[in-house]
Amino acid sequence: MRNLLPILTVVAVIVALWYALAVVLNAPWAYSKAKRADVTLSFSQMVTDTMAQDKPRLPAPHQVAVEIWETTVEKKITSKRSLIYHGWITLQATLLGFAFGIALGIGLAVAIVYFRVVDMSVMPWIIASQTVPILAIAPMIVVVLAALQVDDIVAKGVISMYLSFFPVVVGMVKGLRSPDAMLLDQMKTYNASPAQTFWKLRLPNSVPYLFTSLKVGAAASLVGAVVAELSLSQNGGLGARLLAGSYYGQTIQIWSALLAAATVAALMVISLGALEKAMLKRMGMAT
Repeated sequence: MRNLLPILTVVAVIVALWYALAVVLNAPWAYSKAKRADVTLSFSQMVTDTMAQDKPRLPAPHQVAVEIWETTVEKKITSKRSLIYHGWITLQATLLGFAFGIALGIGLAVAIVYFRVVDMSVMPWIIASQTVPILAIAPMIVVVLAALQVDDIVAKGVISMYLSFFPVVVGMVKGLRSPDAMLLDQMKTYNASPAQTFWKLRLPNSVPYLFTSLKVGAAASLVGAVVAELSLSQNGGLGARLLAGSYYGQTIQIWSALLAAATVAALMVISLGALEKAMLKRMGMAT
């Protein structure tokens, strides 16, 4: 309970600030309606109005909570108005892109560590690739892959991979280079081959770095999937939910989709943390 107290305190502060900002941002519309109706609002009436607007600039936390409840518990998961339905579509693309990103990231990291020419030539391009806004290239990737008749979920996975592979590359390069020179020299005295050095020294030492980068990559992968769904909105997903809410000014729907996406990302990171703990314990690197 003592460990939860700081977390609960932070959550309480965030919710309080959220309510305060909702009052400030939604007050102009409340006063505008009252002026047109030739009515004078008291402060308490204004606050009440800001908490119950249909299309507020900033919905109050309880409005978002009600929307999430109605679109999860009260809707069938097969309904296109269900957040679970849209969340599952986004999660599929996220996991596919994450898998692509892990494979590409680890492959590039191994090549960078073992081949100097790759390190000198490819690494700068990998870094430069992350300066290109994903919103700019996502539609182009969708068009190209659609012309090649690639399945939509694969197209979303490719866009998701674009964001997720970079932290994996950086983390794995750092991890594979983490053994100090003395350990590497010791492997040479054992007449170990490069493959043996990789499997018995470099790879085990890179595991903590890998999981740290995977947690970042998981969140980035979800962002990529959501951005991809802005271009492939007809297939559903949390990104499509965000886009539909933007079209029709449904800010409550937008915020509920945002919180749903954050929840999916948090669950992925928690799962990776549990897997990391179990693996490090099995390897004798944690208690």
